[in-house]
Amino acid sequence: MQHNANMWIMRPFNGLFLGIYAVLIILLTVVSWRLRGKSFRFRRNVLSAMCAFSMVGFFFYKYSLSFDKEYMMLYENLGGFNWWRELPLQLCNINMMLIPISVFKKNRPLMAFCFFVGSLGAIMAIAIPAYGFEGYSILLPRMLGFYGTHYMLVMEALALVTFGLYQPELKDLPGTIVMLFLIAFLLHVFNMFFRWTGICPNVNYFYTVEPEGNAALELFYRWIPCPYLYLLPCAVMLIPYMLAVLGIIRLIRKMIP
Repeated sequence: MQHNANMWIMRPFNGLFLGIYAVLIILLTVVSWRLRGKSFRFRRNVLSAMCAFSMVGFFFYKYSLSFDKEYMMLYENLGGFNWWRELPLQLCNINMMLIPISVFKKNRPLMAFCFFVGSLGAIMAIAIPAYGFEGYSILLPRMLGFYGTHYMLVMEALALVTFGLYQPELKDLPGTIVMLFLIAFLLHVFNMFFRWTGICPNVNYFYTVEPEGNAALELFYRWIPCPYLYLLPCAVMLIPYMLAVLGIIRLIRKMIP
């Protein structure tokens, strides 16, 4: 019985973690293959429906957190559950809103942001989970919601490419950086408004106000001790990351005609 219980424990890169990834990649491959030859509009609508499904699941997940006593104990220093802090506006989950907008508008810089940056946020969220989301059974509502949401966000970002809606290129680099800081600026205005008004004193989407213990961001804040502007070094880090991803895509294209 103990062995059966342990098989459902979720930790980064354990068997369950990698197994779910593998199953989702297979499903994405099958769906992408089935969509070959379909119109852009149809493929766009399928991806948008996936994002809408994720959005519904996300809010059910967040609603369940408001009743999760263990979660509330872990985060009581934040002042308890506050919907203004739980909106899908973080780097790890904003894709569920931005992907449908990007494909309906055929906005290439926004699609590039969703593919390169939004997917990285979701991957980092589950690779380095916050307190309360590691070492527990995946069957717990908060674990199912957290990992289900972020796995779907990664798949949706990949689907931009596998559905043939967007093809990453080197020319996307400047637009991606501009889009990153434009979105971060808009969220910084949001953060400051809700802090100044007292509606949610510790809201911090995209970490524009403070690093919140992130080691890399803490370093950047020591270099540039100014909210929002301290994120500027992220642009430098984004360049080798995007080049690496483009290199992997080029290699895959050579292997799979």
